[in-house]
This record gives sequence, structure tokens and C-alpha cells, in this order.
Amino acid sequence: MSIVTCDLAVTLDGYSAGPTQTLERPFGEIDADTLHAWHLAHIDAHQAEHDAIVGADAYIMGRNMFAPRSDGPWPDDWTGWWGDEPPYRAPVFVLTHHPHDPVELTGTTFHFVTEGPAQALSQARDAAHGGRVAVAGGATTVNHYLTLGEIDEMRLHVVPAVAGLRTGTRVFDSVGPSSWTAVSARWTPEVTHLVYRRRQVPAD
Repeated sequence: MSIVTCDLAVTLDGYSAGPTQTLERPFGEIDADTLHAWHLAHIDAHQAEHDAIVGADAYIMGRNMFAPRSDGPWPDDWTGWWGDEPPYRAPVFVLTHHPHDPVELTGTTFHFVTEGPAQALSQARDAAHGGRVAVAGGATTVNHYLTLGEIDEMRLHVVPAVAGLRTGTRVFDSVGPSSWTAVSARWTPEVTHLVYRRRQVPAD
């Protein structure tokens, strides 16, 4: 069965996004450079982590990672934050309450799943053909899969900044207890990369 991984950039206080997401500020009150300068401006120093992020065989993401925050129908002609060439080169399954026809872009087809996280994971596993499935984010979607016990490996990219928010999206919120094994850690001035694997509970 496919291994399920997650890569998530977070602040020291665990936030991956703030409130009031807009077209100009896809991460809300957290500036994109705060979370992703290591990935965008210093990619040569983080090539291995970049390759791992874009190297999955299928992806799952929440609606707000694909389009601006909204509880209503999809914006007209919206094709994602990345333009015509998204970084993914594999099928992407977007969780949503509103149906949408598949969106085909360069090397990527976005499929829209209205039946919930379990169905999206089933479709992603089928598309991956035994390869790796990545939960791309945001943190709300990651937390859904953590609650379901479906993420095998967490890769947290912790930036040296405190968001200091009263509200926002934070990893592990309301997830409940779980045990993880530390696999690796790599420090740079821009970010610390932490990798954990879910600790298996012995069978009775």
C-alpha cells in the first residue's frame, strides 16, 4: 500500500497560515516569505527537500490550497495559485464541498472530490499505483488525515519566526494523541527540516 507523507512549512508556534486569505496574500496574515523564503529564494540549499516535496506520485490538498478562501462556488476560470505550470507532476485531488470539472494543466490534472478525505485518499492511492501519496496541505487538511491515522511520515519545515496569531491554521490542533519516531533533522539559517514517522502500535 502507498506510503502517505506530508510536507508542511510552519512557524515556531505551529502556524502554516493566518486568517484573511486573499489573492494577494495566499497565507493570510502570515507573509509568504516568512514561511517559504527557504524554498523560493534559497532553493539550492534545500534541493533535497524540494525534490521530496514535488516527488510524490499523487497529491491531496484542501480547497484553500487551490483557491482563495471561500465557502461558496468556485471562482470563474481559476486554475490554482501556480498559474499554468504547477509544481506537481502527478494527479492532485482537491477536497471540496462544491463539484468542479477536472482542471488539466502542464503535467498535472486537478480532480475535485466532494465525498470527503477517505474518498480522496482512496482515489489518490489508485492514481499512485503503489507509489507515494502526499498530503500537500493546508494544515486543516493535514489535521484531518492525522486524526484518521493515515499519515505515515511528517516532514515539518520550521521557520525561525513566531506568528503570534490569535486565530489561524495550526498543525496538530484538535488531532488527539499519537506517537512518532524522530527520523532526521537538518538545520539551516532559514529553516529546520524535521522528519517523523508514525510509531506503530503493537498488535495484541
